[in-house]
Amino acid sequence: MATCPQYPPYPNRPPQPGGPVGGALGRVHWWQRRWVRYTALCTLLALSGLVILALVRRQTGTEGFLVGLGLAVLPVPLLIAAFRWLDRVAPGPWRNLLFAFAWGACAAALIAIVANSFATRWIATATADPSSADTLGATVIAPIVEESAKAAAVLLVFLFRRRDFTGIVDGVVIAGVTATGFAFTENILYLGTAFGTDQLTGDRGIASVTAATFFVRVVMSPFAHPLFTVLTGIGFGLAAAMASDRRQARRVLVPLAGLLLAMGMHAIWNGSSSFGEYGFFGVYAVFMVPAFGLLTWLVIWTRQRELRTVREELPAYVAAGWLAPAEPFALGSMRARRLARDYAAHHFGKPAARAVTEYEAYATSLAFLRHRGRRGRAGADFALRERELLNELWLRREVARPALDYAARVAAPPVPVAAPPWPVYGAYGYGYGYPTGPAGPYPSYNPYRS
Repeated sequence: MATCPQYPPYPNRPPQPGGPVGGALGRVHWWQRRWVRYTALCTLLALSGLVILALVRRQTGTEGFLVGLGLAVLPVPLLIAAFRWLDRVAPGPWRNLLFAFAWGACAAALIAIVANSFATRWIATATADPSSADTLGATVIAPIVEESAKAAAVLLVFLFRRRDFTGIVDGVVIAGVTATGFAFTENILYLGTAFGTDQLTGDRGIASVTAATFFVRVVMSPFAHPLFTVLTGIGFGLAAAMASDRRQARRVLVPLAGLLLAMGMHAIWNGSSSFGEYGFFGVYAVFMVPAFGLLTWLVIWTRQRELRTVREELPAYVAAGWLAPAEPFALGSMRARRLARDYAAHHFGKPAARAVTEYEAYATSLAFLRHRGRRGRAGADFALRERELLNELWLRREVARPALDYAARVAAPPVPVAAPPWPVYGAYGYGYGYPTGPAGPYPSYNPYRS
């Protein structure tokens, strides 16, 4: 466990691009090299994708597969955009999201199809009651298998990408994107199968099984799988926030509790059809919608708390000379961040806007790091990580500082300016008799003012 000093030291000389920021690295074995792990992971996901593609196409047929694919892809951009919006304060790298979606769509879906089919067949053989086996498989086996398979992606990011996994929002985003990928593949299977049924019965239009399946799975409940798995993500996010907690059992039990909650909610959802004619709609209205609203409020509240952490932690780096006085406010406001990126793009081009985006991300990570250090929850590599982040900020300061200063001046809340009790002509842009003047902008730092 490491704690942070009151003020981080200002460098005696500017950091050099690509220069060392810590001690020498130890010997790395070939199986520990990054490209070896990436190659193995990509190979695993590619093989899983090919197998799941063959299985789904075999069950739905080529035409059913294409129809299911076209309909199942519709909610995916909206869900990804929603989770990306939640992650805007401290956006994680795209490769984590790509891995999560690919794992959910390929590996987790393959595990679920194989395990669910095997378990249902075994129960039907053991009990000689296929209908009971299907009900038991949907309400007990499927939630356990599917949520465990999706949770594996969250666990892998939690273990191997710890720098990108620091709190609840990170867990929610990784879990939600994983579940979005899983639901995408599952929707292809269900919609393709429904289309095949309609081909046999000759049903068309709104009365068709395809239309009913599309309405239930894509229109009414596109958030169902993400909602279940987000509970697991919250558990891992809480464990990440307790990174230096000496009570290791609690860090293990919290993710397990989240996983069990996800399984339980999934089981209630799958069993809703057995609760009577209106069981599905009852569970949807009484259980799913309130749970969705509560979790949405939780993650938005957490995002606002992250912005507040940025505003509270970065002034220490202003006092040490690393940041300009206006930057904590600008970096703690999503509107000011957008204004800074727009300013840089308008005056200096897209590379400058990209540099400002990176500056904002590194500064946010620095604020979170210092917050954990101040609370005694930083890791042993606190000083090394802080130096790395400060180095990245230094390299982008020439472009980012003017843009953030402009954004702070534009986005700062107005401060009412009180006039003296006697009339003063023109002092506030008003004539005699006006008791107060217009609101002026909040004063901010200008590095170019003498």
